[in-house]
Amino acid sequence: MSLAHGRPYLAIPGPSAMPDRVLRAMHRAAPNIYEGEIVEMTAQILADLRRVALSSGHVAIYISNGHGTWEAAIANLFSRGDKALVLATGRFGIGWAEHARAMGVEVEVVDFGLQTPADPGRLEAALRADTARKIKAVLVTHVDTATSIRNDIAAMRAAIDAAGHPALLAVDCVASIGCDEFRFDDWGVDVMVGASQKGLMVPPGLGFVWVSDKAVAACRGSDLATPYWNWNPRIFAEAYYLHFAGTAPTHHLFGLRESLAMILDEEGLENVWARHRALAGAVWAAFDAWGQGGDLGLNVADPAFRGSSVTAARIGGGGAARLRAWAEQKAGVTLGIGLGMAEPGTPQAGDFLRVAHMGHVNAHMTLGTLAVMEAGLKALGIPHGEGGLGAAAAAIARAAV
Repeated sequence: MSLAHGRPYLAIPGPSAMPDRVLRAMHRAAPNIYEGEIVEMTAQILADLRRVALSSGHVAIYISNGHGTWEAAIANLFSRGDKALVLATGRFGIGWAEHARAMGVEVEVVDFGLQTPADPGRLEAALRADTARKIKAVLVTHVDTATSIRNDIAAMRAAIDAAGHPALLAVDCVASIGCDEFRFDDWGVDVMVGASQKGLMVPPGLGFVWVSDKAVAACRGSDLATPYWNWNPRIFAEAYYLHFAGTAPTHHLFGLRESLAMILDEEGLENVWARHRALAGAVWAAFDAWGQGGDLGLNVADPAFRGSSVTAARIGGGGAARLRAWAEQKAGVTLGIGLGMAEPGTPQAGDFLRVAHMGHVNAHMTLGTLAVMEAGLKALGIPHGEGGLGAAAAAIARAAV
């Protein structure tokens, strides 16, 4: 018998759960795209995007996903033959490096594997070794969506400064913006990329690039910047349509206006960060308990380096794939695949999954997901320790005091 009939829940790391009011805001006729409401609303959106990143710099909006913003950043940061240093802590760090290399950038990758964060000491050493100052920028993910590793961005900037190197610091925040604490100005970030479909709670389709004055000045004249990807016409737009290199993504903007109001003006950014930490803590507590009696465990050992938006975990013997299938077919909960953790098609590929707790998510949604997972572990006979739900509930109780 299936108990999946009813409203399904998508616990994958993007598209995340979207508020009904965001969807309602998008359900309207097209506006005039040359003057009036949409122009005034976009000006407020740009200001609020600076607020959500704690940035005093510039913002460019693209009609794209996160991979598009990778290319936007690369196109503006580099000219052909320039060099990038990429700090990889999972599939998405490697992916950004692959895009840069394919666009004609010389790329050096420092790969920290799938379970440990980037080491600022190794970054400093790599920059000190670059005596010719060929490295134009350092690229790093804040939270890698595949591994759930969260890197210490302030420490990366400190390492660059300690090396006395002029490299710019570019950060992928697709999985962390609106979920994990991020301070663009305070942490000395030069370029930051994000997207609409995770912590910002809007359907996929909008990409964002935040740019410091320093980066604007350092990257003028990049010969990779094609008319569409060039950030200068967008951030210094003399006419409304130039913000988007053509027609504005009107309905996504209506949704984004609503979600930014929810984050910044209603819940408050620091409360949003705290909610995500609390929900993540409940997931971690459940896995800690389950792991006491079986081949289960979190991907990142140190909680200080786990992202608050998604949790990557392992259930051996193909248990992760079996649990994912059971949860979706029998209980209506879709868990994330284990992306980039093992070679596709190998037996090990079925050992990994991800639990998302990003965006429009509250305690009962996360606890419900964990209850379904525990039921699945029991139904499938997957060995695990007892008390996972109790541990998660206790974590929520402590956080809600």
